[in-house]
Amino acid sequence: MTLDIIKILKDVNFTEYEAKAYLALLEKSPLSGYAISLNSGVPRSKIYEVLGGLVDRGEVMISHENPALYTPLPPNELINLKKRKAESSFEVAEEALENYSYVSLNRENIWNITGYEPILNRTKEAIKEATRRILLEIWAEDAQELKKELQAAAKRGVEILIVSYGDLVFDFAQVHQHDASEEITNEYGGRWIVLSADDREVVAGILSLGKDSRAAWTMHPGLVMPITEVIIHDLYIYEMMKKHREILESSFGPNLIELRNRFKFNSSGYSVAAKLGLIK
Repeated sequence: MTLDIIKILKDVNFTEYEAKAYLALLEKSPLSGYAISLNSGVPRSKIYEVLGGLVDRGEVMISHENPALYTPLPPNELINLKKRKAESSFEVAEEALENYSYVSLNRENIWNITGYEPILNRTKEAIKEATRRILLEIWAEDAQELKKELQAAAKRGVEILIVSYGDLVFDFAQVHQHDASEEITNEYGGRWIVLSADDREVVAGILSLGKDSRAAWTMHPGLVMPITEVIIHDLYIYEMMKKHREILESSFGPNLIELRNRFKFNSSGYSVAAKLGLIK
């Protein structure tokens, strides 16, 4: 019978020595470590290490006498304690494994999303999962579609930085209006979105083509890093323009138009739809 009970206790994460010491205390307690060793068969060289582990887990109690005496947690309390710890461990493991599975399944893939609403829905989900920082480049009218999710993220303590094309007022976020919003809108004939959540996942694409709007969503580090840096780069420029606008515009024209013209690629009259190959 004792061997069966030892096996049962081993199934609930007792070592053999711990099971023998606990059973010895159930038969008679309180006992000193020396007496427990004699009654349980646990070697004297191991008994205090074994008892220390049981005490640390709250499964055996110790008195601070000399010598110290030990008494077991009653069996019903022991089982309840084990159940609570097991449930807590399973909850932690479930959450950790879900996150690991989610990341491991997606970090090497690049997913295509088609359509205005699906793109915004994927963006909203990324915002909901963010815990530290959201970087976002977006046109003001599209940003309104994300206001609820962004506001909720801000309430969770997430830092939100937005580069806005057009006038946008979100009192829960740091909003930086792009100086060349009108010029860029006219030049490209469309609106895009670039989101980086926790420097961990990105959504990037064109929003202004209705059902033909296209975006990519990925956790691939080879894309997350450079796309995140694109947004940070625009924030750098915003801060430099705020402090040194006169100097920079004297060198590169209003809103740095000369730099934009220098690095444009065959964009005159070339719409977003044409660039995507949707029209010829």
